[in-house]
Amino acid sequence: MTLPNAKDTVNMTRRSVITAAAAGAAGMIPGLQSAVYAAGSDKPEKEEVRIGFIPLTDCASVVMASVLGFDKKYGIKIVPTKEASWAGVRDKLVNGELDMAHVLWGLIYGVQMGIGGPKKDMAVLMNLNHNGQAITLSKKLADKGAVDGASLAKLMGTEKREYTFAQTFPTGTHAMWLYYWLASVGVNPMKDAKVITVPPPQMVANMRVGNMDGYCVGEPWGHRAIIDGIGITATTTQDIWKDHPEKALGTTAEFVKKYPNTARAVVMAILEASKWIDAGLQNKMKMAETIADKAYVNTSVDAINQRILGRYQNGLGKTWDDPNHMKFFNDGVVNYPYLSDGMWFLTQHKRWGLLKDHPDYLAVAKQVNQTEIYKQAASALKISLPKSDMRDSKLVDGVVWNGKDPAKYADSFKVKA
Repeated sequence: MTLPNAKDTVNMTRRSVITAAAAGAAGMIPGLQSAVYAAGSDKPEKEEVRIGFIPLTDCASVVMASVLGFDKKYGIKIVPTKEASWAGVRDKLVNGELDMAHVLWGLIYGVQMGIGGPKKDMAVLMNLNHNGQAITLSKKLADKGAVDGASLAKLMGTEKREYTFAQTFPTGTHAMWLYYWLASVGVNPMKDAKVITVPPPQMVANMRVGNMDGYCVGEPWGHRAIIDGIGITATTTQDIWKDHPEKALGTTAEFVKKYPNTARAVVMAILEASKWIDAGLQNKMKMAETIADKAYVNTSVDAINQRILGRYQNGLGKTWDDPNHMKFFNDGVVNYPYLSDGMWFLTQHKRWGLLKDHPDYLAVAKQVNQTEIYKQAASALKISLPKSDMRDSKLVDGVVWNGKDPAKYADSFKVKA
């Protein structure tokens, strides 16, 4: 399929997707009109909501909720605001410059615990996406045979030097995926390597000039390294943990307490946008064309559209179709803010020495994850809810996480800080 240039199509695309949405939205979700909270005691307390985002493919549901006008149905106006780094997102959330953000789960939990920034009570309203991140190794490493975890560990064991890997925020998802993957092949990220923090859009430029041997980041910056010929995909994050939590819709506990109706309205608008994105090929392509614009991700459409469809290449000639590509809705499976997902990040923060003592894992997750607001929003939209706040997940090393004994789990790893 020949795709038009992003700059030429973005305005046309916005018009076409808005038209398509307006035509089809009423029939997409049964009972939608009766679910609109716009009057009486359910009226949103704050009608304009500033939502920060980082230029990544998985900001799409926030952007499309605004572009497609889903926000207006619920009496709100979402104003997406492009941010330069996760540290900037953190600071603006904490000081109130942003109302909410497309944000790393681990960042929200880090702020909650007072690590990786000032301590403040935070809130996760929903999960925005599953899967769709990757670990990239430099072409120089690949030329020496390091193309996956095992071969990287072998090279690091024979060619002794300082190896530098980048993640996007010290307590965030990409740091945890990178550390978990390295540890699964016997490499201790705290002792056997140097780890640096680089904002997502700057990853490719930094690898191009040789600042790191590898990095973990969200798309499109994994695929961009392949397009530019500077890196290869060593693994995807869905191969580390299938259907892992990735970005959250995050805010402060103070915001939720002050504006509960607004919080619920935003969740409903983004749920509808999430469903729209996952509804089919045409919607995904329109989404890619829209967010490729310089106002959002600022890259080529080609850098986005392949991997959102599960069409992967590793930069070494291997191609494959991945059924576990980035999902935004997946019949509602994606979006529930599982307590066990939040708890997992705390176990890894403890594993790597970011937390000195075991917290009350479950109590923290119950405080942060706004499951009741999510349930209200999902129920109004007739979106199915899970039977439990916990779920079972098997990670790349074969270890199962289910949230039942988090302290034991956190202490069980052979490779740790």
